[in-house]
Amino acid sequence: MRKTHLFTLILLSFSVIIWAQEKKISVSEIYQGAFRTEGLEALRSMNNGTQYTVLHTNRFSQSTTVDKYDYKTLEKVGTVVSSADLAEIPSFSAYTFSDDEKKLLLSTEIEPIFRRSRLGVFYVYEIASKKVVKVSESKIQEPLFSPDGSQVAYVKDNNLYIFTIESGETKQITQDGVKNQIINGVTDWVYEEEFSFVRAFEWNADGSKIAFLRFDETSVPEFSMDVYGTGLYQQPHVFKYPKAGENNSKVTLHLLDVASGNIAAVDLNSAYYIPRIKWMNHKDMLSVQTLNRHQDHLTMYAVNAKKNEVSVLLEEKDDAYVDITDNLTFLEDDSFIWTSEKDGYNHIYLYGEDGNLMSQITKGDWEVTKYYGYDQNEDKIYYQSTENGSINRGVYNISSGGDDKKALAVIQGTNNASFSTDFTYFINTYSSAEIPPVYTLHKAINGKKVKDIKDNGQLLQRLESYAVSPKEFSTISINGNDLNMYMIKPKDFD
Repeated sequence: MRKTHLFTLILLSFSVIIWAQEKKISVSEIYQGAFRTEGLEALRSMNNGTQYTVLHTNRFSQSTTVDKYDYKTLEKVGTVVSSADLAEIPSFSAYTFSDDEKKLLLSTEIEPIFRRSRLGVFYVYEIASKKVVKVSESKIQEPLFSPDGSQVAYVKDNNLYIFTIESGETKQITQDGVKNQIINGVTDWVYEEEFSFVRAFEWNADGSKIAFLRFDETSVPEFSMDVYGTGLYQQPHVFKYPKAGENNSKVTLHLLDVASGNIAAVDLNSAYYIPRIKWMNHKDMLSVQTLNRHQDHLTMYAVNAKKNEVSVLLEEKDDAYVDITDNLTFLEDDSFIWTSEKDGYNHIYLYGEDGNLMSQITKGDWEVTKYYGYDQNEDKIYYQSTENGSINRGVYNISSGGDDKKALAVIQGTNNASFSTDFTYFINTYSSAEIPPVYTLHKAINGKKVKDIKDNGQLLQRLESYAVSPKEFSTISINGNDLNMYMIKPKDFD
């Protein structure tokens, strides 16, 4: 009898193990978060390069805080602001530091317009005095501190405004903004959707000038759609929407002299699109990128705002299209780092302030997939690329001369870095087809790991009891091109 009982017990145990290993993933488990990965709160590096801040929300009290942490220890070292201490602001959903980190712009009552555009009520919080100042009684768009933190520029009802924090004075800069006709300082629907930006104005280096775009939508056809809200009936919403072949907005560039209020138009040779503007380090010099309608010819101009003179910095053409990115860094002398696909792969280039090519920094049959920035003190450019395989992403640094390249995080899979302001540290997020996100802290100069931050080991253990099929990577030939692919077969696939 004992042998029979023992045999029965072993058989039952074996059946339980087999059942546990082949447990099926259910839809309800997915939606209930059974396989949700742990992550890091979005952090912002501080100017000192050794600390960062994180926005936290108390789920019980609904109060919010901006807390300060140390990179090396990852321990909390203080709270910058807490809505629990602010009578005017029960909570806020986002924050932005002034350049000197003495003030914060706090976002409240945010409501979406389109994919990226938002309206909201904003407050300035002075850290030393703990004073709170409301920027506008109305909901506004895209508030931005001046370089010295004394003013906030923003857009309301398609017009550009400047708010002076100390005096509380608001000055309306443009007067012609009208819904579905004229837009100043923010983009129309096409630019927001196709070029991925909303704020269409920028302060110069010393805050004496603002460059902004003006969109004339008058000739753009209107589109109407019904919006279903909380009321009994839907409401019609009409906005300018150019279908293929129809008129787009006529976009022009303008320069505001902040002291006098004078606005000057800039002649860009009838540019069809103006997808990017960016001030250089010299307070009077502005870079402007333009595209033709086919988007296969890009021109970057240098605009002398003092003289209102325009010169060509560089031009790029492509048989298909020229991609628009934010991969542009001006160095101290206004020479600049730029990414381009002109040799068939996306690589990093160094140009002089006059637009002459100085060197191609990265080269090879692989792509630069992210440009993180440039540490001028160490002469190091940081980027992510496919050097370790087209389905992988690794993090590297390289000198501006194109030598002394170092692999910083290149484990097979995807590595993505978030750098401190002074490029002392980076937090690497690693994941692969088999491994959920793992977070580690590294030295930026050599990639040496300082410490582990967080992994998803518990999730991996949980998945061991489920019937999960692995991804099988390979390539497939289509029209003579080998394209990456993966296949997931059923667990009992024959």
